[in-house]
Amino acid sequence: MGRDLDKERFTEAEYAAFGERIQEQLGVLRELLATPCFGQGPPTIGAELELFLIDERGRPLPRNSQVRDALDDPRVVLELGRYNLEVNLTPTPLAGEPFARLGDEVQETITKVDKAVEGGGALPIGILPTLDAEDFTVGAMSDQNRYRAMSRGIRRLRLEPFLVKIDDLELSVEDVILESANTSWQVHMRTPPDRFARLFNAAQLAIGPVLAACGNSPFFLGRQLWEETRIALMEEAADDRDVQRRERRDGRVTFGSDWVREGAYELFERYVRDYDPVMPSLTDDAEPYEVPELRLHQGTIWQWNRPVYDPTDGGHLRIEMRALPAGPSCADMAANTAFLIGLTLSQAERDLTGYRFAQAYQNFYRAAMHGLDAKLSWPGEDVEFEAADLVLRLLPEAREGLLAAGVTPSDADRALGVIAQRTRLRRTGAVWQREALERFRGDRGRLVQLYRELALSGLPVHLWR
Repeated sequence: MGRDLDKERFTEAEYAAFGERIQEQLGVLRELLATPCFGQGPPTIGAELELFLIDERGRPLPRNSQVRDALDDPRVVLELGRYNLEVNLTPTPLAGEPFARLGDEVQETITKVDKAVEGGGALPIGILPTLDAEDFTVGAMSDQNRYRAMSRGIRRLRLEPFLVKIDDLELSVEDVILESANTSWQVHMRTPPDRFARLFNAAQLAIGPVLAACGNSPFFLGRQLWEETRIALMEEAADDRDVQRRERRDGRVTFGSDWVREGAYELFERYVRDYDPVMPSLTDDAEPYEVPELRLHQGTIWQWNRPVYDPTDGGHLRIEMRALPAGPSCADMAANTAFLIGLTLSQAERDLTGYRFAQAYQNFYRAAMHGLDAKLSWPGEDVEFEAADLVLRLLPEAREGLLAAGVTPSDADRALGVIAQRTRLRRTGAVWQREALERFRGDRGRLVQLYRELALSGLPVHLWR
């Protein structure tokens, strides 16, 4: 999804040819994953950070191409909305001090992008509180063929308007531009094929309590909704299903419906079987192992945790963890990463397929709705916990997972300490935003301006005032 396409319109013949090619490439991928020693190497982590650009009043600023060109930094690319940019951070070994390195690079890049915005700035936040309905016109989409092609492809499958429902909010929209309201902190973890199923299932279990401690998206279109409204908005805004297909499969943005039993191929096969192509761009000069059409197709199914096959350096697998919000600060995002990676590693030590998948599913959506006040269950426990209590119980397990992977105690303790303090004080980004909006008597612009100042300071949100 990072590269642009040569065109935005495709014929039915091209859709058919693309469908045949991804079936062929699925067989190629299966052989690759079964190759001895495929994807072996030291564990690494990486991340993608999506940002909002704002003007001096805190309103969305549609100048992403100008800012990108001014920066001339290959890490910075366009996102769906003209007021969005994405920063692709440098992969780093998991052993040592990965979270300190990640936090330093986040601080450096946010500051760099912010300084490049003339008459405004940049900030990492799940949903920008100053967004209004007028910001979601067709003209708000970035000037790239891939986004126009994606929009056309999804509208080809779903002829009826998109009806978005979140609590008492109802919107009827014609396009996928509402996706641009969501900005995320997407974590990647390199994963050996023989460990993929356990690690992926562990990520599915871990994301519930982690998300509960990371809420940063309480507002949309002037309404107070979920702690992580991004989750509901993304699932609704990119849903290509009509009424009949809603009964047969998950949407394109989904938590999933069962544990992985065998490995990554199981998920890639499901993506090809269950989801129609939306951007049938054909590549004729690629090597077979690159499987470009299959990777392009997989990039249009946005499961909250999803597999990634990367053909570089001999090829490897990653788990992309997409559910965390952008922000509030570099310290918070590094801490959120440490908690998610550590808890995933610790839970992968047991076979989770004997537990009810519905337990993890329910935890995820309860956490998105209610944050640290959510009622969450946990395998092996007969009672439900308040999310804040469960998070504090799980932090030592996350620490053990990180230390076993070679993370230094000081780096693990520094990052997880931010989670502990945030949880004990119940000071998530969502809580801070609600309190600030009340303090400013509903002035969303003032909220955003102060948020930007504090985010650039690098201080974790539990220390914000």
